[in-house]
Amino acid sequence: MALNISKSLYPFTSRFATVSGIGSKRHQLHYLDEGRLDEGEENGSAGGKNEALVMIHGNPSWSFLFRDLIKKLSPTYRVVVPDHIGMGLSEKPTDRAYEYCLDSRLKNFEELIDQLELPETFTLILHDWGGMIGMAYAARHPERIARLVLMNTAAFHLPDHMSVPHSLGLARTPLGTYSVRGLNGFARIATHWCVKQPLSDEVKRAYTQPYDTWKNRIGTLRFVQDVPLKQSDRSYDAVTATEKGLAQFADTPKLIVWGNNDFVFKPDVLEHWRGIWPNAEVHDIDNCGHYLMEDAPTEVCDKIASFLEKHTL
Repeated sequence: MALNISKSLYPFTSRFATVSGIGSKRHQLHYLDEGRLDEGEENGSAGGKNEALVMIHGNPSWSFLFRDLIKKLSPTYRVVVPDHIGMGLSEKPTDRAYEYCLDSRLKNFEELIDQLELPETFTLILHDWGGMIGMAYAARHPERIARLVLMNTAAFHLPDHMSVPHSLGLARTPLGTYSVRGLNGFARIATHWCVKQPLSDEVKRAYTQPYDTWKNRIGTLRFVQDVPLKQSDRSYDAVTATEKGLAQFADTPKLIVWGNNDFVFKPDVLEHWRGIWPNAEVHDIDNCGHYLMEDAPTEVCDKIASFLEKHTL
């Protein structure tokens, strides 16, 4: 799908990979592959880069979320940023063609990585449910992970004392379905509730444009419906396996950058991360919401760039 976004805001080259759906179904996954290109330019690869960074978004955002970080880091690193199926510029299939669940997300990510000829190890930069997807991949392929950068995310079941956003339960009701798919409520509300500094109208439009019809909003609804709230939920076991795998990264360089005014992942989630990885470098930023890269783009980008330079490969 073509979006009306200025080149100055999102000046990147769109690329597409074929990934699997239900049965023999195949779908087009949109991704960015930015950075200096060498002889791999002809086949759409950025081969030859010494270091690769892979950024994974959550819901209801898309690769647009990382635009400032891509601009900051692509002169030095190869930067790969996919849009999940059903999100951003990727194909948005029906439930008959695609199972919108964590296992499918993980499988598609593995398929993309296998197609890209990345260096043997690379760095994951994760936000929101992208943290769950990215850490699920990391838990399954720990030998490929050079560094980890996490922002306002979880890769574990929230302990009982932590509150779960009411929207997770609401999304499973007819009212929630109508709000998300009929009114684009999730993506629209996020442009207000996920930030502390008001977004420009242009940026708001960029976040909501991919979800312009009932059909194209399937991903934003199914994504939130897939967050497991009880053991019988479809993705519960996948989250459990991911959580168990976190201990493998005790000695991996890790950076956590956190917006302290997030209504989704509150400070107690950050404290849980500190308990899991006491040696992680942590920067919590006041007056920043869930979309911390919108509220403090320069500070977030500088913290990540400094961390990468400190832990050279």
